[in-house]
Amino acid sequence: MKQADALKENVERNNDNFIMLPTVDFCFKSLMNNPKVRKGFIAALLKKDPESIRETVLLPTMLRQEYPDDKLGVLDVRVLLEDKTQIDMEMQVAYFAYWDARVLFYLSKIFADQLKRGEPYENLKKCIHVSILDFIHFEKDTECYRTICFCDKKTGKKYTDLMEIQILELKKLPTDIRSGDDLIKWMKFFGGKSRKEFAAMAKTDSFIEEAYKELEKLSADERAKLEYEARERAIRDYNSQMSSALRLGEQKGMERGIRQGEREERRRIIENQLKKGRSMEETAELLGLNLSEVRELAGKEKE
Repeated sequence: MKQADALKENVERNNDNFIMLPTVDFCFKSLMNNPKVRKGFIAALLKKDPESIRETVLLPTMLRQEYPDDKLGVLDVRVLLEDKTQIDMEMQVAYFAYWDARVLFYLSKIFADQLKRGEPYENLKKCIHVSILDFIHFEKDTECYRTICFCDKKTGKKYTDLMEIQILELKKLPTDIRSGDDLIKWMKFFGGKSRKEFAAMAKTDSFIEEAYKELEKLSADERAKLEYEARERAIRDYNSQMSSALRLGEQKGMERGIRQGEREERRRIIENQLKKGRSMEETAELLGLNLSEVRELAGKEKE
């Protein structure tokens, strides 16, 4: 009886300590449903005073699948600002093949979809894609945040600001960073892994404090928790499948390499035997190979 009570107490304690992580896209999208949280984060992205952003409207989005049987897909958040600027945001913990190309594709689609047939190009407004990555994509530098836009390759002068990509790499944030930059604060919050970390970040900014309150509310909602855990499992399964595929690919590559190495070694031995004056028939008999294989390897060596 005591053991059962202890187990029940332990489960209840774990439930009390449970808190969602913003790196799970379901949680991130739910946080962005809060107007104050959305306003604070967008202000940080645009390097503006939050009070200058008067209105942010959530646009409807669907689970975006990369291929027909994709069980993971991408949950994005699309926001329309008062000046008609559109911002598309997505949290990613899993690496996608051709990531650069797909970002350009979806940004271009959002940009092009602004115009209806016959409307003038002057109606086009700025579109920004924001990728928050819980993995390292740009491995050759330590920059945790970058803005990418069209510019003249020779002069570096910006060609247009109508399309822009912002990339936040959470894994590149130094653990001891002490920056007053609002965007860095948000990145630290999104990359948090415990209630203690979130609570500490909440003290640095009123908008992040609102995000922490929303996070606690979401974590206490049983229905939201079930959706979160389902999404977490989908991400975990996807990562596991990708790791298995990578290991299988590496194994097959090694096997091909070994076979190729053995073939090259045979070719070298055959060449040496032929240089010593042995005939192909004698070489085949000596090495225990078919005459046709010796001829093939010798012919390729001569080519």
